Amino acid sequence: MPPVGPKTALVSIIGRPSAGKSTFLNTASGEKISIVSSVPQTTRNAIKGIVNTSLGQLVFVDTPGLHQSDKKLNLKLTKIAQDQISDSDVILYIIDSTRTHEEEECIIANMAKPFTKKLVIAINKIEDPAANIKDARDFIKRIFTDFPEERIIEMSAKEDQNVNDVLRAIYSLSPEAPKLYPEEYYTDQEVDFRIAEIIREQAMNRLEQELPHCIYVSIDHIQMKKANLLEVRASICVERESQKGIVIGKGASKIKEIRVESIKACRKIFDYRVDLDLQVKVDKNWRQKDFVLNKILQ
Repeated sequence: MPPVGPKTALVSIIGRPSAGKSTFLNTASGEKISIVSSVPQTTRNAIKGIVNTSLGQLVFVDTPGLHQSDKKLNLKLTKIAQDQISDSDVILYIIDSTRTHEEEECIIANMAKPFTKKLVIAINKIEDPAANIKDARDFIKRIFTDFPEERIIEMSAKEDQNVNDVLRAIYSLSPEAPKLYPEEYYTDQEVDFRIAEIIREQAMNRLEQELPHCIYVSIDHIQMKKANLLEVRASICVERESQKGIVIGKGASKIKEIRVESIKACRKIFDYRVDLDLQVKVDKNWRQKDFVLNKILQ
């Protein structure tokens, strides 16, 4: 596809929890930007990933997965996503082809409906044996009447199938404008945020049932001790004393595993060593505290 000019766009990625938004962001950028977990609603912040090609620069924002809930945390997550949608140049709506499209999907689709002129729809997880592409397309036709076929793309973010086709569709809607970031950038995340997210990912993937949603990670101290050594002291915060022992594990086995795997993950991202001191704290009912939510949801 020949270059059509220096295009730049802020692109919001929306969809239900676990639709594959974070996986798409990581695949498109070629870097580990957004944490991925089988636990729904992993993403809590509007996370930026930057894609530079000969066609221009796309600044993607991985918004929290939208779902129905009246809990304070979930209401704030929904507000983050809604604000991002209205401010973006292009919206990428990712639909999970392995799930039925019920009320929750309709809410998200209707949220995107007023913005069809700047909308691209990706039907994801086509590699999965449970994928029902026809059902997803029927849903799109029902909600988005007369939507342009060239802006509906079947893809597998996990297997990197047709991700470039999605990018081309986004570029077709993008305005010509100066780049927002230097070409060597692939994210605007600060180091402390990235490390906190790495720790949270490793913890979430090792905790069961509801507990992953009951944790947040606080970076208590961060300092570059040498040119190649970053010293970090962090806390995994839970809501109740009874949850503390689950995160620590028998003989501190769980917290040790989370620490070791977090250090390994940091090694793949940063060009210096990260020395991590990790502990578990109780912050009782933190999901109901505005000052905590405002601190971790930026």
